[in-house]
Amino acid sequence: MKKIIAIVATAALVVSVGVGSAVARPAEQGNIVQTAVAAGKFTTLTKLLKRAGLVNALGQPGPYTVFAPTDAAFKKVPKKTLRVLLANKAKLKAVLLYHVVSGNVTSSDVATLTSAKTLNGKSIRIRTSGGNVFVNTSKVVTADVMATNGVIHVVNRVLLPPAR
Repeated sequence: MKKIIAIVATAALVVSVGVGSAVARPAEQGNIVQTAVAAGKFTTLTKLLKRAGLVNALGQPGPYTVFAPTDAAFKKVPKKTLRVLLANKAKLKAVLLYHVVSGNVTSSDVATLTSAKTLNGKSIRIRTSGGNVFVNTSKVVTADVMATNGVIHVVNRVLLPPAR
C-alpha cells in the first residue's frame, strides 16, 4: 500500500511540474509577436513594439531570437526613461531592437556565447553563472519559448543599449 501511495504521489508531482512548465512556457502559438501576446505577460512589450512599428518586422520569417522582458521587468525601468522612449520613436526602436538577435539562438547556443550582435548594431554580453544565463545584467528566467519564426528567452530586466 505504501508503495502505491508513493507512486501516486510521484506521479502527481510530475504532473504538477509539467503543468507549471506549460503555463510558464506556452506551446508554439505562432510567430514571435503572436506567441508573446498569447503568453499574457508581455503586454508592455507588445504595446511598445506596435508603437515603434516593429510588429510586422518581427512577424517576418526570420528567424529571430528575442530576449523578451516581462511586464514586471518594465516596471523596474524608471518612469523618466520610459517617458523619453515613448516620446522618441527612434530611441524606442533602438531599445527594442537591442533585445533581438538575428538567427535561431536556443539555450544550448546561448550557454556557449559570450556576446551577440543585436539588430540595433550593438552587442549584448552573455554569461553563465550558477547554472543561470545572464544577458548584460538581465537573467534569463525562461528559455526556449519556440515560435514559428524564432525563439523567445524571457528576461527579468529591460536591456538598455550603451549610450555610445
